[in-house]
Amino acid sequence: MVSPSEITGKRVLITGASGFTGRYVIERLQADGYEVVTLGSHSGPSATASVDLLDRAALQAALQALQPAYVIHLAAISFVAHGDADEIYRVNIVGTRNLLEALAGLPTPPAHVLLASSANVYGNVGGVLGEDAPLSPQNDYAVSKMAMEAMASLWKDRLPITVVRPFNYTGVGQSERFLIPKIVGHFKRRAPVIELGNIDVSRDFYDVRWVAELYARLLATPGVGEVYNICSGVEWSLQQVIETLNALSGYTIEVRVNPAFVRGNEVKSLRGSNDKVLAKVGEMPAFDFASTLSWMYGSTP
Repeated sequence: MVSPSEITGKRVLITGASGFTGRYVIERLQADGYEVVTLGSHSGPSATASVDLLDRAALQAALQALQPAYVIHLAAISFVAHGDADEIYRVNIVGTRNLLEALAGLPTPPAHVLLASSANVYGNVGGVLGEDAPLSPQNDYAVSKMAMEAMASLWKDRLPITVVRPFNYTGVGQSERFLIPKIVGHFKRRAPVIELGNIDVSRDFYDVRWVAELYARLLATPGVGEVYNICSGVEWSLQQVIETLNALSGYTIEVRVNPAFVRGNEVKSLRGSNDKVLAKVGEMPAFDFASTLSWMYGSTP
């Protein structure tokens, strides 16, 4: 790993910094001593540089001005049910390609580029998934991330790239469009009923703060074209989530299945192996998803 003295003052660029994950990654990297700069879309909140990833010329100009030493690429359409397949593919694949092209064209390319993919690339596969598991994406978002990884491999001789495949993670500040914040929000409002889609599913849920920690640790290692799962290695069913929130809130919510929320090709079970990433960056603190749910339930709006 890079020593703290080598990190202090080094400029790290975060794309998609205004998103849910971004603020936790920024806090973690600033704690390490990096100078954090951010890249946002033209329609987003204030950023160090505001540019559309699909605007190649503007993106190249922005990066020539910023000259980052490290990059964490979080910008993406990350909501599976986004609804606009064209935008998903353009932003997640073409936008990432434009970024890599611009980074490779810098006078001094970054020392490490971390690209956020997704565990959705594995698809509807049971068991414990390692990084060598076959890829079988089941929706446009997952296909776009698989294609992004394949495209990024074309740049590995010009840029030191690491690809991360985060499994489901959550925390304070995530939109209620996503499942766990939706459930927690209903409990916080003491809603009598919640409507969900497929309830016979289980996931490897993780905490955004742990995700930021792993990203920071990986960034401080050499980028050599590897892929890493980012996950807890523990699977939780939705029933367990609801029961935990029942206990935290002191009341029971009625769960109804709404056919409108039931997705075709739903991934029933998703659990990852984190052996490879822990072997790379060292052991993480003990993790219990119940503590994340407690943090979210107890947070103020």
